[in-house]
Amino acid sequence: MVYKYLAYNGSGKLVKGTLSAADEEAANEALTFAGFRTVSLKKYVPLFSLDKLGDSFYQVKPTEVILFYRQLAMLIKSGTNIATAVDLLQQQSSNRKMQQVLREVISEIRGGGQLSTALGKNPKIFAQNYTRLLNVGEQSGNPELVMEQIADYMERELVTSKEVKGALMMPGITAGIAVVVVGLLVMFVLPSFGKLYDSLGAKLPPAAKTMMAFSTWSNKNWLSVVMSIIVIALLGYLYVRTPKGRYNLDKLLLNIPLLGRVRLLSELSRLCRSVALLVHAGLPLTETMNQVIQGSTNRVVAEALNQVRVEMMKGEGLSRPMSKNKLFLPMMVQMISVGEETGNLDTTLIAVATSYEAEAADTMHTFVGLIQPTMTIGIGLAIAGIAITLFSTIYGMTEAF
Repeated sequence: MVYKYLAYNGSGKLVKGTLSAADEEAANEALTFAGFRTVSLKKYVPLFSLDKLGDSFYQVKPTEVILFYRQLAMLIKSGTNIATAVDLLQQQSSNRKMQQVLREVISEIRGGGQLSTALGKNPKIFAQNYTRLLNVGEQSGNPELVMEQIADYMERELVTSKEVKGALMMPGITAGIAVVVVGLLVMFVLPSFGKLYDSLGAKLPPAAKTMMAFSTWSNKNWLSVVMSIIVIALLGYLYVRTPKGRYNLDKLLLNIPLLGRVRLLSELSRLCRSVALLVHAGLPLTETMNQVIQGSTNRVVAEALNQVRVEMMKGEGLSRPMSKNKLFLPMMVQMISVGEETGNLDTTLIAVATSYEAEAADTMHTFVGLIQPTMTIGIGLAIAGIAITLFSTIYGMTEAF
């Protein structure tokens, strides 16, 4: 690994440069041994490099992370030490990025570090809530059991995500076809009819006149329209990258009819499973809430959870603060209350998560069942309206003759 340093040499002169070392500590030791006094030291990342370009084509998929956790748990159960087990998995991996990350993990483990700490240095691949959970497992002496739980949870979450994407694929394709068909009609078909009507000196009815005017304007200003769409899309993208923009987007997504319900149920089921997993592993509820808030993908839910955490710290428990926010559905609040009273919070949360996942799947299927015929009818009506307007004009002209 290459590090960029800024240091004072033996003459007291400030110098900078790069050096190769296994990790940051080794780089510091090398500089000290050479008589340098380090001011700053950080990884050297060139603006453009073949390695950096190659990494963009070798992203680590969630399925590879799931397989890593499962195989590592199996190797540890069989008596293999962690460093050797990770080394074996690194050699078997066909993903260049995964190999690089695991080499760094092996180096840290052999240097005396913990597996959870080493994995946590790559949060884009190994999520922090899972590495924190793994740390709890390491402290309890059962890391392999926790790894199996993490793999099970990630697998279920991946299946749910694929089902949602698959359900939305057909409506998306249908919408795309609709845009293309209407665009072809406006850009090519309507101008041809417009020339025909002009050559015949036809007097157009209001509907046909409006369509022709829109077609003419679109053909003359198509570049401006495309550029405006690009600019609006770019501004929208930049806005949702801001904290306020992301919050408003997440709030909007939760309020969309049917789809908003699916998104809320998905978020709540993920929340329930995460809390159940962390509590079952022995993590205190206060720490569990911190991890769940950091792992939430929806800013509205994260803010609501933060309010719950604040009140929970005052001794209000978990169910009572949740009951004050409509975001947390009644069944979830009631089951959490029962879990707190009986001491089986993890079990009740798993039951809630399973119920919400089933409801989300049913709601999604209902949405898809409604949206496909609705969009098909909408496309048919739009095309039929254009066709009827055009041909009724021709029919009116023939009647005049």
